[in-house]
Amino acid sequence: MSASTNRSVVLITGAATGIGNLTARSLAAAGHTVYASMRDITGRNVQHAQELVELGQREGHDLRVVELDVTSQDSADAAVRRVLDETGHLDTVVHNAGHLFVGYVEAFTAEDVTRLFDINTIGVHRVNRAVLPHMRERRSGTLLYVGSTTSVVLPPFLGPYVASKTAADALAQVTAYEVNPLGIETTIVMPGPFTQGTEHFPNASHAGDTARSAGYAQLDPLVARNEEATEGLFPEDVDAHPRAVAEEITRVLGLPAGTRPFRTVVDFSQADVEEVNAVMRGAQERFLTRLGFGELLNVTRQG
Repeated sequence: MSASTNRSVVLITGAATGIGNLTARSLAAAGHTVYASMRDITGRNVQHAQELVELGQREGHDLRVVELDVTSQDSADAAVRRVLDETGHLDTVVHNAGHLFVGYVEAFTAEDVTRLFDINTIGVHRVNRAVLPHMRERRSGTLLYVGSTTSVVLPPFLGPYVASKTAADALAQVTAYEVNPLGIETTIVMPGPFTQGTEHFPNASHAGDTARSAGYAQLDPLVARNEEATEGLFPEDVDAHPRAVAEEITRVLGLPAGTRPFRTVVDFSQADVEEVNAVMRGAQERFLTRLGFGELLNVTRQG
């Protein structure tokens, strides 16, 4: 079934730029009612918001913009209320909002790391708390998480980011066990690295303790060539652009309910993440079955 024949109401977090923005455009073009959420839609993100609204008007897509700051439970609750007030239901949440930290782990203060987890991990939980009462009442819905292959391959110089994405992935998995019996599906889309088409790296934060960073100066040349090294992993004939993630999300949400994969990987760096996922999947199946909770496993189909 194509996306255009399986339309739904979708809320996307972090849709001002990058993967979230591309996903909003792709899903709207596929016929879904899309709420592209972002912070400060009348301030710093006003241009991004206007561009999406104008695109929807120009192309005849049902593309709307809503204020949502994932670091605020009140903001998440208000965004979901608006969707429900306007449409009466919410079928899918695309958890995309996130921030990147680049630097040496020791040089990030505890406050730095706490702030990143507040966005990348607890932000996911806040939005789920806002939407799950509605989905549980309807006994239907899809939670789609934009995860990361970094939670498997653990690249250097991104320590707090990797930790926050790994924690979010674990929350997604355990939440899936608990909501699946209530009719709520889960998919984790795992993008690999991208060096174009997103503001993830240009907008990244760096370690606040410069004195600690100086202690790792001998590694600075490695950090400096990180982007070049990443690009060297891409096949020469492949356009490694994040639009591929948006296209995969659109494909997955176009599938009939009950057939969507639990995990799917969009990775041009050829990091063999699928192989690791398969091993983890097998271990989870065996462990949960031995616990006597095997009935929860049908949520973890491998795509």
